[in-house]
Amino acid sequence: MASMTDIIFLLLIFFMITSSAISQSAIDVKLPKADAANPSVQDPSTVTIKEDGKYFVNDKEIPKDQLENVLVTALKDLPNPSFTIRADENTKHKDVVFVMGIAETHKFNLAIATTQEN
Repeated sequence: MASMTDIIFLLLIFFMITSSAISQSAIDVKLPKADAANPSVQDPSTVTIKEDGKYFVNDKEIPKDQLENVLVTALKDLPNPSFTIRADENTKHKDVVFVMGIAETHKFNLAIATTQEN
């Protein structure tokens, strides 16, 4: 019985470590801080905006003029199309508003990623 407990404990540790590694993006941005009580679940699609204005969809760099087409193609068949904006805290406001405009035009739901204030 003790060996079964050990196996379950090891599986729990394995899944806790891998689930936290999966949710992190490979693109390094410094997210703004927010005072949120309940962090939301990450959406499957993510638009990352770096400080220099470069756009990434699911960690793949996309030119600004192709961003709308890529998002529409990625989300068109989903019953509840949504994505998360991960913008560096020093990103220009116009770059974030551009992505928000795409979401508004196509009626996509969106979330803005932040880090929790300590």
